[in-house]
Amino acid sequence: MANKKYDVIVIGAGPGGMTAALYASRANLSVLMLDRGVYGGQMNNTAEVENYPGFKSILGPDLAKEMYDSSTQFGAEYAYGTVTGVTVQADGTKLVTTEDDTFETKALIIATGSEHRKLGVPGEEEYGGRGVSYCAVCDGAFFRNKDVAVVGGGDSAIEEGTYLAQIVDSVNVFHRRDQLRAQKILQDRAFANEKMHFTWDTVVTEIVGDGQKVTGVKTHNKKTGEDREVPVAAVFIYVGILPITEPFKDLGITDEEGWIVTDDQMKTKIPGIFAVGDVRKKNLRQITTAVGDGGIAGQQAFNYIEETK
Repeated sequence: MANKKYDVIVIGAGPGGMTAALYASRANLSVLMLDRGVYGGQMNNTAEVENYPGFKSILGPDLAKEMYDSSTQFGAEYAYGTVTGVTVQADGTKLVTTEDDTFETKALIIATGSEHRKLGVPGEEEYGGRGVSYCAVCDGAFFRNKDVAVVGGGDSAIEEGTYLAQIVDSVNVFHRRDQLRAQKILQDRAFANEKMHFTWDTVVTEIVGDGQKVTGVKTHNKKTGEDREVPVAAVFIYVGILPITEPFKDLGITDEEGWIVTDDQMKTKIPGIFAVGDVRKKNLRQITTAVGDGGIAGQQAFNYIEETK
């Protein structure tokens, strides 16, 4: 069976990928968006978005739906698919292989984003989905009126902790440093919330449970050396992110940590392959920056196809 051909394939349907699809399809190119899950990416795990222009506040899933409707209005197709590899043929054609199909494209835009880093402590895998979570919006309601832990001190940890405080009895934030890294506005809200408590200079060394569900965390204070076991019903973990780039490791476009390296036009070192959003090596990973990346990449994909005709 012949491979289905497109002018542009976008791998990933988060804000960057959807914007790239919008720009490329509006330029009258045939476009396919492939994603291993529902469109929207991490917006679907965000309770409230307050820093996207045009909306004073909007729920993450609602913003995802608005973007999807916009991105497909000029004919871009959307399909489920887990990409397993990409190869570049001698004529520059890119072959995108999924678990079920192979597609051909002239230009490829990688928008696979990132995923939460694991703590790597005993109990984390065992109690996954049974009290260990990386998404407060997804799982917070299961722990209504209970005590929970949040691990981390960046924007995600504090935003999600503040969200949890609306549902649970208390949120104990464990942070390995003596101050937060989150934006000041987020810190101010958290410190003003009587349900949020902070344990500094402390790492979680184990997640404990009764065989069925989480019952607590074991912690170690790096300054005092004190070890404790703190009873909680759930642990929400936000200790960084890792790029989702395994399918592209053989292309030679990633750095030693796995982030895709591009120039300011979203070009990788392979002609016709672009990358946008959280998968790129960059300093600020936000919906707004992903959208900006996507607009540039969609236009650059059009330019590349015109130049190689």
